[in-house]
Formats: sequence, C-alpha cells, structure tokens
Amino acid sequence: MLIANERATRSVYPSELQSVMSVAKAQESRDWISSWDSLNPGATPLYELSGLARSLGIGKLYLKDESVRSELGSFKALGAPIALARLILRLWPDRKLDPKVLFNGGYKSLLENFTVISATDGNHGKGLAAAAQSMGCHCVIVLHANVSEEREKAIAKFGARVMRVQGNYDASVEEAARLAKANDWHVVSDTSYDGYEEVPRDVMQGYGTVAAEIVEAFGRDEAVPFTHVFLQGGVGGLAAGILSYFWECYGERRPTGVIVEPVQADCLFQSALRGVASKATGSVDSVMAGLACGEASPLAWRFLVSGADYFMTITDDDAIAAMRLLATGNESDLPVVSGESGAAGLAGLVELRKHEDQAARVGLGPDARVLLIGTEGATAPAAYQALVGQSEAQVLARQRSAVRRG
Repeated sequence: MLIANERATRSVYPSELQSVMSVAKAQESRDWISSWDSLNPGATPLYELSGLARSLGIGKLYLKDESVRSELGSFKALGAPIALARLILRLWPDRKLDPKVLFNGGYKSLLENFTVISATDGNHGKGLAAAAQSMGCHCVIVLHANVSEEREKAIAKFGARVMRVQGNYDASVEEAARLAKANDWHVVSDTSYDGYEEVPRDVMQGYGTVAAEIVEAFGRDEAVPFTHVFLQGGVGGLAAGILSYFWECYGERRPTGVIVEPVQADCLFQSALRGVASKATGSVDSVMAGLACGEASPLAWRFLVSGADYFMTITDDDAIAAMRLLATGNESDLPVVSGESGAAGLAGLVELRKHEDQAARVGLGPDARVLLIGTEGATAPAAYQALVGQSEAQVLARQRSAVRRG
C-alpha cells in the first residue's frame, strides 16, 4: 500500500530542524567514531546494480552496503555508540573527556559503576553492547518475546546482561524505562518519548556517516546524483538521519524519499495518514525484526512529516524475495548479502514497479536514479540461510569470485 505525504515540502532545510540535526554535527560524530577499532576502516561499498535497474525499468540503481561496516553487521554500529559517547560527555562535563580516547577505553576506571540499558530487536542492542564493552561500562539489554535466541546470543557475546519480557517491542521499551528508573541506570534508546529526546537525536545523528559517504562518493557538485531514496521505516530514526542530511546538502532539490515498513508494523504509514507520530495497526511481529516497531518516534517524525514524500507497506514475503534477489546477483551485478530489514527498500521498489500507476505517481520511470541502503547483513545467520536457501558464506564466496572475474 502506498500513500503520498501531503505535508512534504520542497524548501531549504529548515533552521529549526538544523538546530536539532545538522551536517556539521554528523561530521563531528563521524570523526569521533572513526577512532573506534570495532569499525572497519574506510567507507562501506556503494554498488551500482545496473542489471537489476534494467529489469526494473529505471535508469540507475545504487545500493549502499552497511553489512560490512563492522563485525556487528549493520548500520546500527554508528548510532548507539555515538549516543553513548555523547551521553557520557554530558554526564561528566568537567572532566573534559576526549571522545576518541573514550571509544578506546581510556576512561574505564571512571565508568566502572556506570550502567546503560536499552530495549532492542537485535542490532541496536548489539551496537550498544559493543560500545559499552569498549568504553568500560555495564550494559543491560531488554528483549521481547519475538526476538530469536540467535540474536540474543549475538548481543550477549559483547558482555551485555540480557533480560526477557513478554509482549512486543513496545513492551520491552516500557520495561527498560522501568528498570532504569528503579536502578538509576541510563536508557540509550533509538526512539523518543515525552521528555526523552537527546539520546535518540544522537542515535539519528550517528547515521549521518552513511549519508556523508554517499555524498562524497558522488562528489559535492550542483547535480543531485539520485532522484529517489528508499529507506526502511522502524521508528523512523534511520530515515530521519539520512533524509535530513540530504535535505541540508541539496535543499529544495533533495531526492524523493520513500519510507518502507512491514504492513503489520505500519506506525510511520499511520503517522502520515494522521499527521502526528502514531501507533501501528497490526500485530507488529514481522520477519523484518529491525522494523517490527509499534510506535513512531515523535522526534524522528518531526523530520519525516515534511521531509519524506511517500510511505508504503510491504509483506514479509516481499522482503524475503528481495533478499533472494540480492543474493542471486546476475551477469552485471554482484551477489550481495542482505538481512530481512536490509532488503526492505528493494522490496518496496520492486513492489511499486509491479503497479505502473503507482510507479508513475512516484516518478519511477526510465530516468529515475534510485538509492537503497542495505542496512544489515546476515545478522541472524541461521535465519538468513533458511530464508534465502544459501548461507552467508556461499553468497560472499560468489561475490568474491565475481569481483576477481570483473
């Protein structure tokens, strides 16, 4: 299902939004986190998928592959760690802490009694746990009933204490807030709520690294290199972080933003219908675990209400088909490993191209230049193999073979 956002605007990036998230702050975050040895050096790959573009009837198709950002396997390696660093700097302003020293564990004695907590569907919690381990503080992660044991073990690997609650993601958010208050812990969440915006802002600001690398790859000239960007939904943090960066860079020439989310976790779609941050209408449970969120982040919605142009929903089967499409590759395109949530953007694009009226409405014709963000790899390897029919190792082996041949 697709709807146009009637509140979207074409203008220079508003000053009231720039005071919250900006290119300058994103660059500062990028500089800080570049010292963290848990990240792989350099920018993540930006693939041009010319074969897939032809089959979809569009001019260009680009995929930014965040699966190789770090051993964490997703873009979340950029959000929670930056938010944790900024939280610590705010709590100890008189200590004049060096962020780069902080990322490398230089203040462990200061943080030995400091605990952070968060609810997660997997990737955010893994990013927070890894950062906490590097910096030397304690980390508690609250998982809801639908998070797999495979994802739980991946988080525990980084030294976090994992707790379980019944219910969905929103139930885990409530439990994390309760535990934090009861134990004087600090919540590091990627979704905002009343009275809690600083940390989610910092999480979103961390995602600016992805956008910065894309802009640099194409060069900072007058031409906007892509006409459309398809972005995963969730609570809205990734979409807000990426679209705000492009909006500030390109102003009224910014690309058309299409937000994609599971039909059963349609909180942003419902927000677009109502004009305010809203709750999902479905069960929320989805194979796209990172997007199985029941309520939009009010802070993220401040950016999306006027900075995103279309909202759409997809099925779990759509996402699985997109995972397989990327894993297969073709004579022109490298095979790419993408997890369930990571393939949502492509799934949305494929679904729109099945309906000529909707594709025309969005402007997806032969001149369209589309950008996708592959937000995660096989962060749950067993689930990936079961869904795709190939292991992550098999897909990567074919990718390496294609690179050697090319």
